Amino acid sequence: MARCGCGLCCCCGERESRTPEELTILGETHEEDDEILPRKDYESLDYDRCINDPYLEVLEGMDNKKAQRYEAVKWVLVFAIGVCTGLVGLFVDFFVRLFTQLKFRLVQSSVEECSEKGCLALSLLELLGFNLTFVFLASLLVLIQPVAAGSGIPEIKCYLNGVKVPGVVRLRTVVCKALGVLFSVAGGLFVGKEGPMIHSGAVVGAGLPQFQSISLRKIQFNFPYFRSDRDKRDFVSAGAAAGVAAAFGAPIGGTLFSLEEGSSFWNQGLTWKVLFCSMAATFTLNFFRSGIQFGSWGSFQLPGLLNFGEFKCSESDKKCHLWTAVDLGFFILMGIVGGLLGATFNCLNKRLARYRMRNVHPKPKLVRVLESLLVSLTTTVVVFVASMVLGECRQMSSTSHSGNDTLSLQDMSEDINSSIKTFFCPNDTYNDMATLFFNPQESAILQLFHQDGTFSPVTLSLFFLLYFLLSCWTYGISVPSGLFVPSLLCGAAFGRLVANLLKSYIGLDHIYSGTFALVGAAAFLGGVVRMTISLTVILIESTNEITYGLPIMITLMVAKWTGDFFNKGIYDIHVNLRGVPLLEWETEVEMDKLRASDIMEPNLTYVYPHTRIQSLVSILRTTVHHAFPVVTENRGNEREFMKGNQLISNNIKFKKSSILTRAGEQRRRSQSMKSYPSSELRNMCDEHIATEEPPEKEDLLQQMLERRYTPYPNLYPDQSPSEEWTMEERFRPLTFHGLILRSQLVTLLDRGVCYSESQSSASQPRLSHAEMSEDYPRYPDIHDLDLTLLNPRMIVDVTPYMNPSPFTVSPNTHVSQVFNLFRTMGLRHLPVVNAVGEIVGIITRHNLTHEFLQARLRQHYQTI
Repeated sequence: MARCGCGLCCCCGERESRTPEELTILGETHEEDDEILPRKDYESLDYDRCINDPYLEVLEGMDNKKAQRYEAVKWVLVFAIGVCTGLVGLFVDFFVRLFTQLKFRLVQSSVEECSEKGCLALSLLELLGFNLTFVFLASLLVLIQPVAAGSGIPEIKCYLNGVKVPGVVRLRTVVCKALGVLFSVAGGLFVGKEGPMIHSGAVVGAGLPQFQSISLRKIQFNFPYFRSDRDKRDFVSAGAAAGVAAAFGAPIGGTLFSLEEGSSFWNQGLTWKVLFCSMAATFTLNFFRSGIQFGSWGSFQLPGLLNFGEFKCSESDKKCHLWTAVDLGFFILMGIVGGLLGATFNCLNKRLARYRMRNVHPKPKLVRVLESLLVSLTTTVVVFVASMVLGECRQMSSTSHSGNDTLSLQDMSEDINSSIKTFFCPNDTYNDMATLFFNPQESAILQLFHQDGTFSPVTLSLFFLLYFLLSCWTYGISVPSGLFVPSLLCGAAFGRLVANLLKSYIGLDHIYSGTFALVGAAAFLGGVVRMTISLTVILIESTNEITYGLPIMITLMVAKWTGDFFNKGIYDIHVNLRGVPLLEWETEVEMDKLRASDIMEPNLTYVYPHTRIQSLVSILRTTVHHAFPVVTENRGNEREFMKGNQLISNNIKFKKSSILTRAGEQRRRSQSMKSYPSSELRNMCDEHIATEEPPEKEDLLQQMLERRYTPYPNLYPDQSPSEEWTMEERFRPLTFHGLILRSQLVTLLDRGVCYSESQSSASQPRLSHAEMSEDYPRYPDIHDLDLTLLNPRMIVDVTPYMNPSPFTVSPNTHVSQVFNLFRTMGLRHLPVVNAVGEIVGIITRHNLTHEFLQARLRQHYQTI
């Protein structure tokens, strides 16, 4: 089970042990719609840089030339990530085309023969055989790596937000993802291969710069750079953008997608690297696809996996315009309808996802495979029956064989089959339903965008309804699946339907049907995913028509505003259902009624600067925290608590003229901790004030400066926090000196970094930065360490390896300030330190989630 990435008790495992009734009593659920679902504690990623002694040694050895070489290596790796992502897209596209061509060629010839002999049932069985086999293989791959299911966009969004989703960037994941998505698309499911490309690119970005693989342990190179979550985050951002660029041929749109939807943390230098990576992915894929499909190497005719073709009016139609100012009114109405349809899609899919989490996922894994096969069976039967029965024979226009648009369409689909299907139709006519259903999705989109012939309004309505319901049912089953292409196809049918109605019933003959199909696709896709800037640029780059910028932007904005009135985007819904502590861009205004002391966790598990091995092992084995404050106690007779020339306690500066007693510190601490206004603590402090002797007045700062090489004393090394402590022991004043991570403590114990009581701490072995990060990203578990060679009475000096200067906040800091600091700096732990340098609590990601803040706000109102 994944451990919580925090230094607190209440957020790790406690939620899972509570019943729904207990959660209701605690105020953590207040609506029947927000029924408690299976949740999981996700640990955070260490995006904050630890400025400890090993890191400072690296900086001391870094000059301008080394920094330039380091930056050059980054550029090379970014280019390699783009190239590899493009090759992954090429692999998926090649085999999808190969399998689809084989399937449609055999089934189409069977349909043509059986239409005369009356054996269409045999053709249906052939199609079922292909589709069920492919979907079964895709489901098996998801059983090998469950995180490969779906599009992967919610998982990558969580990763870039700072949440560690287990297995999301493993080599095994990208292999199962790439193979699984080509089988699920070739299997006829209403899914796309473009969405999983984002996940695949992110995995490439995470793994390539590491030059090692956990799945293939023999792949191991001595490359000790970029071994941190912070560096990996930047490469994952570039990989995700490269995935978008390869999918749609939109490098600028990919960069904006990574900025808008993916990365929570961004810097100016990253923008240029991400764009460069996106360009490399786009042109790598374009180069190979153009050469393989057209034999024209270096012509760059196919920029992405999905190409919308060229939008152009017929030269013979002088009244035709791509769009006019009058059409903007219709586009706004289409945006409203698209937002409503998207909200309906998300609502239905959310209910399906809940049902799966309650009734399918707890059962044996074979049930998930059976569900996927059931969806495949239903989809295949619907496609076959609708193509054979519900279609109408439509007249082909004279330009269908000579126009540039159609030629382009035929060029793109000639290796699969003819774009126009003539099932059961006489000469010079085609079956409009079969043309949409019995084709690859990309070809169907191009038909709706560019086909000069017409589609019956009844056919478009039935196609939209069937595709809407089946794609909603399909998204979420245990196969790799994207949502972009099904949403575009569904929306394109809606837009084409609007164009046909306007032409037939209102008499607007000047409108261009392809424009309405494109706007309808944007409206529905925007209503489902709720993206604005990046999706606008992606669609503009896919059409190669800048004049579509305004209508697309207006439509997407209206669709998003309409959909947001009812629910969230589809990816945010799935993130919330999984219980991932995703942090939004900002908090609600109402949350500023809370302070840091209202949301922090005051019960701390801490370590001393010099702690015995037995105490560290006990703490690590009995807690699941991932960071521990390094503290010393403020007692009148224990004043030597600084690390010489590296740390000067704020307490010394504050107490230069008059040192407060321990009881006085207790009072100050209790006053600053609003969440614990215990009368028992105040009375105890008052009693101690009466009995303590006045402190000596002396210049401790001067004294410490004279003894600047005196290390931290070994204060109570055998003690560790206990539930049996008294109130006085639990809330003793603790001077804060830094944070030490669990991974750092485990590494120190694993390598035997310690010294004996008879020795000085200077005799303790020193580890370099490379040695500290050698086991990244899978640090050993404390339960797996062999500590038999270590004397439990030995002492570990943690001060060289802790972070002595983490970001801290005051107990009275407003929640909005805490949230902005935590979010923008990519923090994992945020200590709360009072005015005299004592730690009074710690804030983690779980303390800043919307649900947690809402619960604290309700408690705040009840207190008032």
